[in-house]
Amino acid sequence: MTKTSQLIPGTTVPVYWKLDQIPAGFGPSVAAIGNFDGVHLGHQEILRSVVEEARQLGAKAVAVTFDPHPDRFLRPETAPALLTPLADRLRLLAATGIDAVVVLSFDEALAGLAARAFVGAVLVEALKVVALHEGGNFRFGHRAEAGVAELAQLGAGLGFSVQVHEPVRAHGMEVSSSQVRALVAAGDVRRARWMLGHPFTVRGNPSRGRGVGTRLLVPTVNLAPYQGMLPDFGVYVTRLTVGVGEAGSRCFNAITNVGNRPTFEGVGFGVETHILDFEPVELSEETLLDLEFLTRVRGEKKWESAEALRAQIMKDVGRAERYFRLTKVLVQGSGSGV
Repeated sequence: MTKTSQLIPGTTVPVYWKLDQIPAGFGPSVAAIGNFDGVHLGHQEILRSVVEEARQLGAKAVAVTFDPHPDRFLRPETAPALLTPLADRLRLLAATGIDAVVVLSFDEALAGLAARAFVGAVLVEALKVVALHEGGNFRFGHRAEAGVAELAQLGAGLGFSVQVHEPVRAHGMEVSSSQVRALVAAGDVRRARWMLGHPFTVRGNPSRGRGVGTRLLVPTVNLAPYQGMLPDFGVYVTRLTVGVGEAGSRCFNAITNVGNRPTFEGVGFGVETHILDFEPVELSEETLLDLEFLTRVRGEKKWESAEALRAQIMKDVGRAERYFRLTKVLVQGSGSGV
């Protein structure tokens, strides 16, 4: 079934799934094209410039992205798990201040489109682009035949400018989606946060089981099976928002275990979150959850007994509580958010 154009939930930003959904007379526009996985600081810098120039020119600010990720179509056996499934990516893109998102279906037809044909159909005819912003490693067209130099040449002949952005660095590290994925895969959610500009966050629903009914009456929430990327097995200091987007949403300090829980045979993989400042809250299988990973406490380990595991859990909880106490002191001292 063909998706129709719609607003990104909770925003006034439209998303167009096909070029023929873009309204007649759309444009002029200033645009950026990319996968935007994670919508990290590098993406944010490019999109900030897109919005700024669009406002100066009285144009629309547009992000053009793809679904599925090109690697999932071209190299599915080696394609990485994504930091942000499409719904989360759209939400983060909308938060940059852009006016619209175009999601192009990455299929055989698009993969085979020559660079010049792509520019003509997407940028010139559909979006009426007058300026384009890209990172220096941007490639496009059949077999990634063209880069920013070729794009600038095409723009000179077709009436749009091209601004190439230098890589953004955070704490001395060059920011990229692949680098953020590597950090998350290693469990280094702290440095991943530096590159993202926000905590690595999983948005999902609670799984069936203990405490999931009309109210959550125990301080433990298990995440339902999740298709996006998760951090390496281990224990993490987290924040859990219950009821995202609802009037009565609640945010709790928490500690989360990601892994197979090897101390107990046959339990299997799970993402289990223990709320530290627990109060009963409305919860069902449809409740939307945001789980923010703040820092890693330790890796996963098989303990010799349930008693030994419980003792370690108490130590983990103590470390998490100290983290939140220190964070509160730092925030009060600086007058800023975390």
